[in-house]
Amino acid sequence: MRIEFAVNGTLMRGLELNHNLLEREGVFVAEAFTAPAYRLWSIADRHPAMMRFNQGGREIALEIWSVPLSRLGEILQSEPPGLCVGKILLSDQREVLGVLGEPFLCDGQPEITGYGGWRGYTASRSQR
Repeated sequence: MRIEFAVNGTLMRGLELNHNLLEREGVFVAEAFTAPAYRLWSIADRHPAMMRFNQGGREIALEIWSVPLSRLGEILQSEPPGLCVGKILLSDQREVLGVLGEPFLCDGQPEITGYGGWRGYTASRSQR
């Protein structure tokens, strides 16, 4: 059995940890956006952490992957500490499992929601 899995950071195509999806039989499905209810933080400029809020959020760019349900635990184990799996509401109102950040991880870290996603943020850093 396979499930749709949303990723919003270094698991995305061409980025540092994408191999963790590919090695676990992940297949890219589509680019997508969250519903306008999420905020994003840069964790030491190494990866993002995304959380859902009732107010003050916006759409965040992400990717949808098809992954074997039996390999989901392995994918999570390969993620940095403080990231977890939860339900993500997409802009088309579907809910899929995906990567979220725990609140403690975001404390004191810069919020990067205004960039619309990890790729937008990293592109802005390379232009500095």
